[in-house]
Amino acid sequence: MTAPFIMLQVEGHDVKLSNPNKLLWPALQITKADYLMKLLQLAPYLLPACANRYLTTIRYPSGVPGESFYQKNCPDSAPAFVERAMHGDIRYVLLNNTATLLWLANLACIEFHPSLHTVDNPLPEQWIIDLDPSVTVEPRIMEAAMLVGELLSSLGINSIPKTSGATGIQIIVPISKGPTFDELKGLGLFVARYLCDRHPNLFTIERLKKHRGTRIYIDYAQHDAGRTIAAAYTPRATPYASVSTPLTWEEVARNPSPQQFTLLNAAERLNQVGNLLTQVPPQHMEPILLALKQR
Repeated sequence: MTAPFIMLQVEGHDVKLSNPNKLLWPALQITKADYLMKLLQLAPYLLPACANRYLTTIRYPSGVPGESFYQKNCPDSAPAFVERAMHGDIRYVLLNNTATLLWLANLACIEFHPSLHTVDNPLPEQWIIDLDPSVTVEPRIMEAAMLVGELLSSLGINSIPKTSGATGIQIIVPISKGPTFDELKGLGLFVARYLCDRHPNLFTIERLKKHRGTRIYIDYAQHDAGRTIAAAYTPRATPYASVSTPLTWEEVARNPSPQQFTLLNAAERLNQVGNLLTQVPPQHMEPILLALKQR
């Protein structure tokens, strides 16, 4: 008979793994125990993307095909090693250690969505442009990402493309602290309008999906205080167990499918390419923001 739970020793803490053989991705035969082992491999990359940020998770108690719910408030039953922080009337989990990651995984938390600023500073450390397809399968998503990257490069801005893990792409720009969310949102609107003017059949800033047709939505407003975006290296609750994965621009040019980056191959990829998010240093955005104000 299979043990109903297993006690793991992680960073000097006891972490309970209950129902280790429960299938979280039945189609892929990925059990909860498999999931925790995969997260251990992702931890050195996922933890820095979430550290000291207000965390929202999406839980799938019956596995990915089943119902889900968002969790913001830290459960009262959380062990002592789980760090917490109040924001408004919500007591958030801070994903600051591997033990907390595995505790959350045991609760069937599949997706990790941190705040876009840290607990101790309301200013962003990244600027993010979110490309959201309006159709289920969008073969032009990498083309769209490349156009955004080329425009940013023409402005002297280095960026990193990242699959959302679902159907979209996010363009990440590491920045030096200073600019506000509102200032960066204004820059995002400038970029979005320019791209919509140049490529009206590809891009839109129409919020309502029913009015977009097949155009790709440039969501410049998602990067804002109080909002979240799927963390780099978070798993996603897709049938193919995708992982939100930073890419090189050379990879984007080869037009890969976002579906090819999964829990099953993430560790091998990371061993080969490392953490691409750390390979672009923070950039000062003040000169371009000043130039935008003077237009």
